[in-house]
Amino acid sequence: MTDHLTKVAYKTVQNSKTYFSLAHKSISTQLLKTFAPTRESKTNPISPKLLMLIRERLDRLIETDWKDAESGVYPTDLLFDHPWEDFLRHYPLLCLDMPQVWMRSQQHKHQEFASDIDTTSYPAYYLQNFHHQTDGYLSENSANLYDLQVELLFNGSADAMRRRILAPLKRSLNSWSGLPQNQVRILDVACGTGRTLKFLRGMLPKASLFGIDLSPAYLRKANEILSQIPGELPQLSQANAEEMPYRDNYFHGVTSVFLFHELPANTRQTVINECFRVLQPGGSLTLCDSIQVSDSPELKEVMENFPQIFHEPYYRHYIQDDLVHRLETAGFTDIQTETHFMSKYWTARKPHLSE
Repeated sequence: MTDHLTKVAYKTVQNSKTYFSLAHKSISTQLLKTFAPTRESKTNPISPKLLMLIRERLDRLIETDWKDAESGVYPTDLLFDHPWEDFLRHYPLLCLDMPQVWMRSQQHKHQEFASDIDTTSYPAYYLQNFHHQTDGYLSENSANLYDLQVELLFNGSADAMRRRILAPLKRSLNSWSGLPQNQVRILDVACGTGRTLKFLRGMLPKASLFGIDLSPAYLRKANEILSQIPGELPQLSQANAEEMPYRDNYFHGVTSVFLFHELPANTRQTVINECFRVLQPGGSLTLCDSIQVSDSPELKEVMENFPQIFHEPYYRHYIQDDLVHRLETAGFTDIQTETHFMSKYWTARKPHLSE
């Protein structure tokens, strides 16, 4: 009975987040049509049949999320880990920021940053207003609004998609079962505000967690979030994933969530090569990112619309890119893929020297 009530409570919360996200989008669209300059739409219309398919995929994601928690992959508490305080504090700020986002979108201003932000130390591909975000990833305001923006984008399912990396990672760590958990080292690449690290801490309360990101503002937000959790604080570093500040063969597991669609093609390969370098032989890489045409051709129209609605300059190449080949080129083996809702996952292993 307790499990049944917990499941009902979880699905009720998720449905509430979905309905709120849809209402937010509907109202925003109407306001945009009323107050923002209009331009010819280049997006493809989404049929009711396709919308129903998307809803079915979302329902399957939520069911999978529940089953993983129910089976003990991670605590059920993680299902209810919603930053309500941040929502109440920052949703009004998100609404106030919307006119700037709309204007930036209409005027095609994609590299616009506040005058007090020093952009000289960042790679050119990173200096973008991804999703038309104010200041891209380089301001405190952007860091405060990011998680809420992503939740609204994915109809309240962003955390459920992030948690899909946990089961394959936990399975891969079985080969290190003889090692004390505090000696198991996990790196999250492009950790952002620390949501994935928070879920990793929930599943692996004693593991040594690390995170890198290019944005000092997002790392400060991550530190704020992660410092509220009992246990050892993850070690956060400002670093470029193309040149990770770690020695060879250091980590037992590496994860990355929603990074690769925002990288140019050559940089994707460089980052994968770096993940291979810092992993111990036998260690695993677990990636989460957008679906691709090869695995979800029925959603090709949705994928093609995405870079038209949001500023995502590398997305069109990403949805056609063969990341399995890139993983194999780096030296990974035992590569597996799966999809959940609007996200795709790769798991790969660094072979032992004797293999």
